[in-house]
Amino acid sequence: MLSIRNISKTFNAGTVNERKAIDNLSLELNEGDFVTVIGGNGAGKSTLLNLIAGVYMVDKGKIFADRIDITRLPEYKRASFLGRVFQDPKMGTSPDMLIEENLALASRRGQRRTLRWGITELEREKYRETLKSLNLGLEDRLTTKVGLLSGGQRQALTLLMSVLKKPKVLLLDEHTAALDPKTAAKVLEISEKVVKENNLTTMMVTHNMKDAITYGNRLIMMNSGHIVVDISGEDKKHLTVKDLMDLFSSASGSEMTNDAMLLS
Repeated sequence: MLSIRNISKTFNAGTVNERKAIDNLSLELNEGDFVTVIGGNGAGKSTLLNLIAGVYMVDKGKIFADRIDITRLPEYKRASFLGRVFQDPKMGTSPDMLIEENLALASRRGQRRTLRWGITELEREKYRETLKSLNLGLEDRLTTKVGLLSGGQRQALTLLMSVLKKPKVLLLDEHTAALDPKTAAKVLEISEKVVKENNLTTMMVTHNMKDAITYGNRLIMMNSGHIVVDISGEDKKHLTVKDLMDLFSSASGSEMTNDAMLLS
């Protein structure tokens, strides 16, 4: 479903600030794979997601989504293939629009706009049923402005909006990092449910090693723009945080000392 072939990305090439963020990286995701991505600051995790999403263009290599070459497509054209949830709950929704209006925009992504009445009663009922799955009471607040929601409610709504059109690939970019632990756990629970119910091919970047082990069927660890650990199936199920740290040390030749990685 997602094929990344020998991609590289260097920022500020030819200057004293030159930094190779991704170095000849290849990765294949099958349909339904839920891959957690972990690594220290500067490992290349978010850069990888930005290259897939088209925020940055690769210097070399190819990216395919469902066998379609999207390497040179601009970000807005990749929207029909990809869903994305950002770290900041304020991104991905319009705060001054109602919940139902945000959902309507998401459900019409990629379609031609017309002058028909904005939201039909049939659509409104569909949104109400969809929101019920969150168990957050949002199905009774369709006419509430999104800016009035809590961070967790807004992030859960963004997640629903990102999968309304059944994307080929869902990108979760540290989407619980800005939430308190209890809310983050709820959003992760919703994320796993949505991914399983829709059989979505998913990449989730996280700094939390326990979350990386708990969720998904595959875990990759990055260091200096490379994938240094790729583990799945039964091996992943039996991982511990200590195992993960030992794997990193063995694969990268250095100790995992990044504070953000050790917090978990």
